Amino acid sequence: MIIRSALFNIAFWAWIAIIGLTGLPLTCIYRPFSFTVARLWGLGSLWLLKILCNITYEVRGAEYIPAKPSIVASKHQSAWDTIIFWVLLTRPAFVLKKELIFFPIFGWYLLFLKNIYIDRKAGASAMKHMLREASLRSNEGRSIVIFPEGTRTLPGASSIYHPGVAALYQHLKVPVVPVALNSGQLWKKNAFTKTPGKVIIEFLPPIEPGLKGRDFLATLQEHIETESARLIPSPAARP
Repeated sequence: MIIRSALFNIAFWAWIAIIGLTGLPLTCIYRPFSFTVARLWGLGSLWLLKILCNITYEVRGAEYIPAKPSIVASKHQSAWDTIIFWVLLTRPAFVLKKELIFFPIFGWYLLFLKNIYIDRKAGASAMKHMLREASLRSNEGRSIVIFPEGTRTLPGASSIYHPGVAALYQHLKVPVVPVALNSGQLWKKNAFTKTPGKVIIEFLPPIEPGLKGRDFLATLQEHIETESARLIPSPAARP
């Protein structure tokens, strides 16, 4: 698996360069083409994981995948989580940290795709920027993807759910679709070696607008953490 993981890392970054540079001329002329590039990148990355690391995935609760502008609030355990939504959702907009846009090629497309970047050092102005940009993306018919914990956590662990997701919920007044997963079992945070198996991602029933911020945050955390914990002992997810 060390050799397979090394091959995947090489192929993964090579794929970013190939698809990114190939699609760049047309993207510069016709910006919406960046969504096609992003989806192809996601599909190619998942294919590389399958053939090189024997990691597949299963989608549960597909009936809850939003067909209209919503907020998708997902558990975050692995880099895998940043790939899958480009494949499963239509033209999503991610809430992400500003530092990512400075990566060559990868960062260029984050800008082309009009994601919502957050400057963590900006304080209250960062929240205003996020809400303003999220309103624009939602009005374009796009769903907002956010990881409420703000960072990757180990399987079975949980960290504080930041108030940004509650602010989005109250500001946009759209449904929030919680997402549970167990990707960290196979592609751990900062781990070089990948573990063969099946990642399970589960879309949960949406939380409709109308709750108070504190009640919403508690409900969201309970749904995501409870269902993610249930996925950990799943036989299908074990190596």
